[in-house]
Amino acid sequence: MISINQAQLIRGTKTLLDDTSLTIYPGHKVGLVGANGTGKSSLLALILGHIHLDKGEISLPSGWEIATVAQETPALDRSAIDYVIDGDLEYRQLEALLAQAQHEDNGHDIAIIHGKIDAIGGYAIQSRAASLLAGLGFSDAKQNDSVKSFSGGWRMRLNLAQALLCRSDLLLLDEPTNHLDLDTMYWLEGWIKAYQGTLILISHDRDFIDGIVDEIVHVEHQKLNYYKGNYTAFEHIRAERMAQQQVAFERQQKERAHMQSFVDRFRYKASKAKQAQSRLKALERMAELLPSQADSPFSMSFREPEALPNPLITMEQVSVGYGDTAILKHVQLNLVPGARIGLLGRNGAGKSTLIKLLSEELKPMTGTYETNPGLNIGYFAQHQLEFLRLDDSPLQHLMRLAPTKREQELRDFLGGYGFNGEMALTPVRPFSGGEKARLVLALLVWQRPNLLLLDEPTNHLDLEMRHALTMALQTFEGAMIIVSHDRHLLRLSCSDYYLVDQGVVRSFDGDLDDYHQWLLDAAKEDNRKIASTDATPAQDKKQQKRLEAELRKRLSPIKKQQDKLEKQQQKSTERLTELEEMLTQTSLYDSENKAQLTQVLAERTKLTQTLDESEMEWLTLQEQIEEIEQSTKM
Repeated sequence: MISINQAQLIRGTKTLLDDTSLTIYPGHKVGLVGANGTGKSSLLALILGHIHLDKGEISLPSGWEIATVAQETPALDRSAIDYVIDGDLEYRQLEALLAQAQHEDNGHDIAIIHGKIDAIGGYAIQSRAASLLAGLGFSDAKQNDSVKSFSGGWRMRLNLAQALLCRSDLLLLDEPTNHLDLDTMYWLEGWIKAYQGTLILISHDRDFIDGIVDEIVHVEHQKLNYYKGNYTAFEHIRAERMAQQQVAFERQQKERAHMQSFVDRFRYKASKAKQAQSRLKALERMAELLPSQADSPFSMSFREPEALPNPLITMEQVSVGYGDTAILKHVQLNLVPGARIGLLGRNGAGKSTLIKLLSEELKPMTGTYETNPGLNIGYFAQHQLEFLRLDDSPLQHLMRLAPTKREQELRDFLGGYGFNGEMALTPVRPFSGGEKARLVLALLVWQRPNLLLLDEPTNHLDLEMRHALTMALQTFEGAMIIVSHDRHLLRLSCSDYYLVDQGVVRSFDGDLDDYHQWLLDAAKEDNRKIASTDATPAQDKKQQKRLEAELRKRLSPIKKQQDKLEKQQQKSTERLTELEEMLTQTSLYDSENKAQLTQVLAERTKLTQTLDESEMEWLTLQEQIEEIEQSTKM
């Protein structure tokens, strides 16, 4: 087990942990939560031995193998699958030793190393790595592409695959869901659920944490506070405590009144009834949601749009894509104020393409695409973080949008996004990804859009800011379309879902659980199609039988030779088993049996070498068979 006793950890001038203790038992899955800067990542570094306690002690089982996700990926020429396999250091070491033994023609060492590789599952490592990569969204072709050909987000997926491939006793995951899409999230959640070792998980995705962990450690006030249960259970307990505080109660009442006002205004208006009902459901859940966030440093709310024209965008039979290639075809979609749409679809299906069309980054190729003159788009995507002026402060960014506003008004607004005091005047350059994302959101909200396009808005945002964004979206009166892997955000913010699949955009009649089942069914259908691709086109049965007979005739002598080799290999394997049994007998090593020992060892070495040669010959014959079969298909 992992044991931390009376620990004190100081980083720079800040005390992260002080006189705190924690025990994590083998096989348990623990979620590590807490505000940014409280020391969650430092705790993982402490467990890894990268940093050390200033006081107290920490202990781990000496034989434990620890796996964690590397934070950087070098631009290598190695293929993606080879890079992932590199994560198993023991396998790579044995592979190198085997190559050396084969070069030296050392049959004894070759046999021993083969046994060690078999013991660690090395002969299945290629298929395991391919399965992991497929689960993380890499096609068969992409698995053989060089590491350097992938973008930063996809390289992080490679690092994640490396960590998952390791045969670990302890798995440390720090924000593994960043850069993942929804279908990959479902796959990763299932994989981690089946993981047999001990898990410590840092994540800002509450549904992801809920689905995996059975214990929570909350880092707060320099203590490691333990809670039994998942994140929702932790939140309920903490909410009960904080609801007793007057400040929490007042804040909750303010939020409830704001949302109730919208419901009262629109619940009986036909065009707004569905949106009002969505907010009413969220209002019912606020007793659970808000108290636990009462100490959030963020206060976010969308400013009322200057106009709400109807419709905002009209699309009829629209096709859109890149160059001459259409990714989406025959899109029919009218966006009106109050529309709250979550886009679903597998990676690469075209969700971001639709968002880029709506944001006017892409132009329609065909069809009718009309926008209202009063349309005001608020577009958030990760690449927009690159357009921030790194040497300017948050206040300078906002002043460019509002040159006539008082500085104090702008600073008060920025304070709701965590840019308080001197931070509002600090250049953006050293900001974290989460801080830059918060600033882009603040700039977007200030512009009072009537159409929100949010493409993975929660990447890099912590739980508090995700919650603030989710609650703010409840009162947004314009139209919005969201692409996100954050299921909690989608559930609370969206009234309708649209599925993007096979070039078509259509309404999805179901919830996120139904979408998960759709993904599973789609994967089964894909596998069925792959299996059926072996079917040859219809042709004359007589001609087909003749070709099959010719193929059998060509392959018959080769397969007979393979059968002969297999029988020899079976005999050699049985004899090797007998020799290995003899070598376990202690009497064989007595001085009077030296000659017999030498004979047994010599026979084992010869048999091992013969078996290797036989297997190589069998593989050569198999290649001949595959070449003949392939030439017949061509």
